[in-house]
Amino acid sequence: MHSLDGCHGRIQVGPLPDTVGARLGALPGEWLEYDAAAGAIVVRHIQPTGSPTLPTIAHELVRMLAAIPVELHGDIPGGELLVHAEDSPHVVRLGVAPGGSLRIDWAHPTFEQGRRVPYASGSQIPVDAVFCRLAGHVTFTAADAPRAAREIQRLADTFEGLYPEGYFRATSDPAGKTVRLEMRDANLDARALVVLATELATPGTLDGAMDVTSFDERYPDDRVRLVFRADGIWVEEPALFDAATRT
Repeated sequence: MHSLDGCHGRIQVGPLPDTVGARLGALPGEWLEYDAAAGAIVVRHIQPTGSPTLPTIAHELVRMLAAIPVELHGDIPGGELLVHAEDSPHVVRLGVAPGGSLRIDWAHPTFEQGRRVPYASGSQIPVDAVFCRLAGHVTFTAADAPRAAREIQRLADTFEGLYPEGYFRATSDPAGKTVRLEMRDANLDARALVVLATELATPGTLDGAMDVTSFDERYPDDRVRLVFRADGIWVEEPALFDAATRT
């Protein structure tokens, strides 16, 4: 998943008669235009900065679909536009189904229908370090658990974040074998935490899960879940929309 600014995607409308294509091409628009060569409604290369995105794009899309005669709607392949609306900052999908019907869906991120991939690098975390919000529990064993807990706690305490109200605690058990990490709305770079925990942990002992969301209210749908298991670290990416509603 990634942050979306403005509008992305396209709506395939298929081959159209020259007169209809000319009508679409002549329609004024701030966000959308008709690409005759591609047979699609596409996002303009030069986009406005002041127009409200969602109502403007929805209006332009409906107007362009309405310019296509009803008898040609059956040949419309469809597609989708993903809009990051400033008034309602969640991602919104404008989906056109084959045949031309239109559906609007607001994102409701869920991990139940998402996908899981191996963690390879920090680039898989879509949240900037200063905005990372961490929540979850992770445990691991270490050769010197008290020292490992102190190092991780030091990382959390010295991170120059913007939101100090969260909770992060790294502790070790009395036997000195296990480190436990507990976090609630902690502002800490998830990438740095993964690197340090991996360095300190006995291989194959990391266990637990950590949700990474954003304190940045502009991008509330940016989130991943890091799952720690004996076979490695996994990244769970949420599905933004219910698969059953896909056009």
